[in-house]
Amino acid sequence: MENYGIMLETSLISIIIPTYNRAHIIGETLDSIIAQTHTNWECIVVDDGSTDTTSEVMSKYIASDTRFRYYNRPKNKPKGPCSCRNYGFEKSKGDYINFFDSDDLLKPEAYTKAISSFKTETDAVIINTALIDFKTSKHISTNKIYSDNLMIDYFIGKVTFLVCGPVWKRSFLKQQPYLFDVTIGNVDDWDFNLRMLYANPKLVYINEELIYYRKNHGSFSEEVRKLNKEEIISDFKARKKQLQLIEDYGIKPNDAIKNYIINRYSKHLKIALRRNDSSKYLIFRKLIGQSLAFKYYSQALSFIFGFILFITFKRGIKYITFRL
Repeated sequence: MENYGIMLETSLISIIIPTYNRAHIIGETLDSIIAQTHTNWECIVVDDGSTDTTSEVMSKYIASDTRFRYYNRPKNKPKGPCSCRNYGFEKSKGDYINFFDSDDLLKPEAYTKAISSFKTETDAVIINTALIDFKTSKHISTNKIYSDNLMIDYFIGKVTFLVCGPVWKRSFLKQQPYLFDVTIGNVDDWDFNLRMLYANPKLVYINEELIYYRKNHGSFSEEVRKLNKEEIISDFKARKKQLQLIEDYGIKPNDAIKNYIINRYSKHLKIALRRNDSSKYLIFRKLIGQSLAFKYYSQALSFIFGFILFITFKRGIKYITFRL
């Protein structure tokens, strides 16, 4: 075990970062990586087609530190962060992998503590993350990363790793059928982490906040709430896919999962109705279809009544509120 500890201290960790037009902020992220007390790392930045000065910023970092590597996403690969992460993994060499974002920050001891927490049988170390406001750096919340009912609680959002929280053992990731789903835009990290959990990894948790996830109101994760139709469709696709996957793994969707899905869809519908957004018809169809699939018949009738009432008289939003 002593030799294993020495090996961990010298282990190479690959930090994989997709980016798109983040020239104004990616330097802060890269500086937090340079400041790591674990010095044996490579940072692979994959550009998704930036039109700003990202390449110039990266050129300066590469010139001053050879541990940085910069690639453009190949044109024959789909656009999006998932494709960039997969490509970064192909280019990586580390025994340990951390998928990171181009606007998040690390405490200096983050990777030292993560790597030292690995045991021979460990597949991933989960680092806790603090959510902070992008503009003010004010602390908003701390993620919950552990549960005795992990898969279900991760599915319904009681537990959250984000994409940056886990440091994965490369050998575990190599065993998976695929990593990030390039057909999903929204909730891609949720989809990825759930599929990794289905493979029953052996996990170690660091409950200390060592990563700062900066909530940016212009970020990709806000697109569903802003009623970006493409991202709404992606969100529906991811939820439907995961409902099928958990059944494939022998886990029956329980009331907690069903309620989570219906409640999420009903909230989206209320937002769309209040904004009179054209996505309201798409969301309504998905909500009713899923309610019927779950045999929530009375709730489906309430949604239909509320929808017609609001479309006609701008009243009745209370009938679209999901009631347990």
